[in-house]
Amino acid sequence: MTASQEKLPPFTRLAYGSGELGPAMAGSTMIFFQFVFLTTVAGLRADLAGSVLLVGKLWDAFNDPLIGWLSDHTRTRWGRRLPWIAASALPFALFFWLQWIVPGFIAPENQGGLFAYYVVVSFAFNTFYTGLTLPHNALTAELSHDYDERSRLTGFRMAFSLGGSVGGLILKLAIFGAMAAAPIAARYSIFGLAVALVGLAAVVFCLSGIYRPVIAREGKRLAAHESSTAPAIGMIRQWTVLFGNRPFLMVCAIYLFSWLAMQFTAAVLPLYVSSWMRLSTQSYSLLALTVQATALLLIPGWSWLTVRIGKKPVYLLGMMFWLAAQAGLFFVQPGQTTLVFALGFIAGFGISVCYLIPNAMLPDTIEYDELRTGQRREGIFYGFFVFLQKCALALGSAMLGWILQIAGYISTTGGETVVQPDSALLAIRILIGPLPAIALVIGMIFAWRFPIDKAKHAEILRQLAERHRARA
Repeated sequence: MTASQEKLPPFTRLAYGSGELGPAMAGSTMIFFQFVFLTTVAGLRADLAGSVLLVGKLWDAFNDPLIGWLSDHTRTRWGRRLPWIAASALPFALFFWLQWIVPGFIAPENQGGLFAYYVVVSFAFNTFYTGLTLPHNALTAELSHDYDERSRLTGFRMAFSLGGSVGGLILKLAIFGAMAAAPIAARYSIFGLAVALVGLAAVVFCLSGIYRPVIAREGKRLAAHESSTAPAIGMIRQWTVLFGNRPFLMVCAIYLFSWLAMQFTAAVLPLYVSSWMRLSTQSYSLLALTVQATALLLIPGWSWLTVRIGKKPVYLLGMMFWLAAQAGLFFVQPGQTTLVFALGFIAGFGISVCYLIPNAMLPDTIEYDELRTGQRREGIFYGFFVFLQKCALALGSAMLGWILQIAGYISTTGGETVVQPDSALLAIRILIGPLPAIALVIGMIFAWRFPIDKAKHAEILRQLAERHRARA
């Protein structure tokens, strides 16, 4: 198909992007608030709270390739991806809400019981989270094969992703403000329920807008590949082929290290604001809102620039902004509130690119794989891609909890604020400054060496088109 034929109607882009709203709101809420909730409301020790996040995310990571492979091999009248999205939506919302409840049947001093409750709920939530998000993400590569159209489509998806992050922060400010007299546990419970309902409504809207074009594209995909003589590849063999795809591995490395930096920063930010900067929890929410709103507003500009100068230059440019902000946070002193918000604004430039560019690079590596193997396997590629993101989140969360516990961080119940020891304060500053900066530099090195640009991708598509014509 020509590039003009591969362009999608604006409503299709909008509907597809909206499917990212609920998962993004849920995911960012967990990144920003779950560790704080577990240690200051539920009363878990810092190391156990970090272990809850580690266990949940590790399961989330390992179920990604499995569900990706299963969705690749799903055969229904509605295509490969839509049944997974529809079946996962309601359980996703339910188990997300249950993560924000302090179980009244478990005493706060029963650390083992609390740990078991949150691990079980996390297992269930992360299963349905993957069943919803991974097939939805894989549709990026299926809805269009055009290099620039994918950048636009990814721009819509990432705009809703950042919009979900911003919306979650605004929702928290609104609910916590309206329920100021209520216990902190009740406020978190209502907040979790509100996020779950918004996410469920967004998925319904997404499905109503994309099911027709998705089914049509699935029919064309089957027609194009039914004459292929390439033998089916088993799951183990698929992993072998996947690890032989060098551009894909480089995108994974870019994604892994940028999200590792994201997890360190987001998880420790509330502790940094309250314990080091000695600001209120509302100030923390406003700071996080500044970062995410900046990133959201810049998505259209970065997307426009990506079409004109390419994905790799835009990524490197954005990371320079983010790197400067991370380095600056280590040196900020209590009372320098304006400087903290300024650094948050600067970080938003890089975080916007972090959402946009790796996700726009990934579909190009799938065509590279198709040229090598004769098969399209979006599910297994997206599965492993998201697997690495979850590994970064798990590793970052676990390291955060373990380092803080060793440094003497004091956990509380009911949201009380305590004075942390100097060792814990130093650990918080290292976790928000030097460690994320190191991860960003490593990711930039991989981005610099990424081999697929616009011209290379056009050549891949030309060879694929010739192959399809020869088969016909």
